[in-house]
Amino acid sequence: MIDDLAMVLGSSVRLTVPLAFAACGEYIAERAGTINISVEAMMLGGAFNAVWGASMTGSASFGLLFGMLAGLVIGFVHAEFSHRLSVNTYVVGLALNALVLGLTSFLLDSIDLTGHQVDALNIPVLSDLPLLGPVLFAHRWPAYLLVALIPLVWWLVQRSRFGLELRAAGENPQSADVTGIDVRRRRRQSVLLCGVLAGLGGAYLAVGEVGAFNQNMTAGRGFVVIAAVIFGGWTLRGTMAGCLVFGAADAMRLALPALGVHLNSQLLIAAPYLLALLAMMFLAKTHRQPAALGAPFVRGIV
Repeated sequence: MIDDLAMVLGSSVRLTVPLAFAACGEYIAERAGTINISVEAMMLGGAFNAVWGASMTGSASFGLLFGMLAGLVIGFVHAEFSHRLSVNTYVVGLALNALVLGLTSFLLDSIDLTGHQVDALNIPVLSDLPLLGPVLFAHRWPAYLLVALIPLVWWLVQRSRFGLELRAAGENPQSADVTGIDVRRRRRQSVLLCGVLAGLGGAYLAVGEVGAFNQNMTAGRGFVVIAAVIFGGWTLRGTMAGCLVFGAADAMRLALPALGVHLNSQLLIAAPYLLALLAMMFLAKTHRQPAALGAPFVRGIV
């Protein structure tokens, strides 16, 4: 029983890690007023580019950097179209999702990729603790970056001048513009940060957990990330809690058959996404979102 519980908890944490990386970026973007639909493309592009980069260099660690670069490029395209050319951000996001899905599927059949995986890092002493040791202190080394990343993102958004301007762009862009804040630039920068972190999340999924790239391997996790931000009420701690809930739901989908619990396979596959939809349905109206979230900025128009 203890071993089964440890297996489920360990899987929950592992499946939460890529969501958490991307959710940190999506949290930044949404606090600046952008619902970044293309986070799915960023994760998928990051996953493919990480495996391609690892194949080219022979290093999974370099693959992570390639994945972050792919997310940054996709973020740049989204930011330029949405917040410089004023194209509808939802249309841009959906177009990028479809483009990256098709492009990675084509390249997967055209390029020979060699699987690589980053090293595991077991924390001495702590990883030997009963139950919690293997769950919290025995993971691939990039997972521990979250220990520093989450406080850093919180400080950036809540305590820095840059974060103050980001939040102003998401709450009242017209007032922010009057005070001299370049609203469109701050929104572009938030999407670029989201691209880097979402690319890292996809890269971790590919070269951290799986060690290879499969067609559409993110399988809607980008949309789950958006749901996690809503689930968390646009707070960072709530967003991380949402990632853990959705990661646990995904882990249960994988663990139940191994534990001898046989349910409808299609229902199990749909369970994490059904949970995401329910969370958005019931929580989106109970938490206060940034006032200008999803609203295009046009100077002089309130």
